[in-house]
Parts: sequence; structure tokens; C-alpha cells
Amino acid sequence: MRSGLTGCGLLVIDLQRAFCLQDGSVARQGRDISACKAVIDKCRPLVAAARKGNVPIIWTRMVFRPDYADGGVLVHSLRPGMKHVGALRAGTKDAEFVPDMDVRDEDFVIEKARFSAFIGTCLELTLRQLAVQNLFVCGVTTSMCVESTVRDASQRDFNVHVIQDACAELDQIRHEASITAMAFGFAKIVDTEKATAMLSGWKTVY
Repeated sequence: MRSGLTGCGLLVIDLQRAFCLQDGSVARQGRDISACKAVIDKCRPLVAAARKGNVPIIWTRMVFRPDYADGGVLVHSLRPGMKHVGALRAGTKDAEFVPDMDVRDEDFVIEKARFSAFIGTCLELTLRQLAVQNLFVCGVTTSMCVESTVRDASQRDFNVHVIQDACAELDQIRHEASITAMAFGFAKIVDTEKATAMLSGWKTVY
């Protein structure tokens, strides 16, 4: 049973080779992943702060069966190139977390086959069991898996805090539009400095 701070959790979304490294499937499809790669160094101090504050850490990974039978319209219709390059297949390096992210046995890892980490997973049950009310969110990509998860979290009445400079997108305009949309009706927007202070020694600032 965890002791220490309660009511707070850090959700780290999809910091995987596929999205964040040059040998990943997104870069192999000709997309610029430089912002996603850069955000790795923003997320590491947040993880360290959460550990200091005894805040539970939940990691998500987007991963599909080797035959993509669970890929749905995303893989088979909207982004068929994913299947052609073997993106995010279970058991491959592409689906692994980026190196040195300090994922530990006591953390929680949610594997998902959809943008939202709530679809077809035990994320909500995990958060309820951990008594999380205030959910801090970082990771990639802002307009897809981050925003989809944030919207679903907000609609389940979690207080969501999006750490805007610890989220990244393949296109800066899309990143900014997504942050604006989430700020309008789904989340509080904070930066890494404020989030680090709050995670390492939880306090309400709103």
C-alpha cells in the first residue's frame, strides 16, 4: 500500500521508440519527430518529481497484435502505412519505451490499441483504486493520444493538469490548437516548473 501523498497521479503517454526516436516507425514514414524526441528530457524530471512525492506513475504504450487484428480503422483505413512499416507491433523494439525512462516494477503500465488510454483498458479502475483525483499528463502526441485521453479523463470527472511543455506533436500548429482546445473545457494547463513543484510536494494552486 502506498503511503505519502494522495489524490495525485502522473500519466506518461506513449514515450515509445515509434514516436520519439529516429529509428522508430513514425520517422520511417517520413515525419519529423524532433519535437517528440526533445520532450523526453522534459518528462524525465517529472517522473523523478513524482517519485520524490510518492506519487503513482502510470505509463501507457500503444501496441497492436502482430497481425493487427486489433488495429481497427486506424491501421486498416486511416493510416495503412503503419502496417506496411510494422508500426507498434507487440514484441518489437518499435513498441518499446524509449531508453532510460526509469519504468519500475511498482509503476503501472497500460497497453492500449486506441488513442485514448481509457478505451479497452483498466486505466480508470487503476486510477480509482489509487484514489487519484488530480491527474498530471505528459507525453506524445498532443493532438492524438494525449488529447483523446485528457478528454476522456475529464468526462470521468478527474481533475486533469496538462503539462504543455512536456507534451509534443509532429506539427507545432496542431500542438498549439490541441492545447487551446483542452484548456477551453477539459484541463488546467501547467508548465514543467509548476508541475515538478506540485508533484514533488503536492499542493493545490487553483
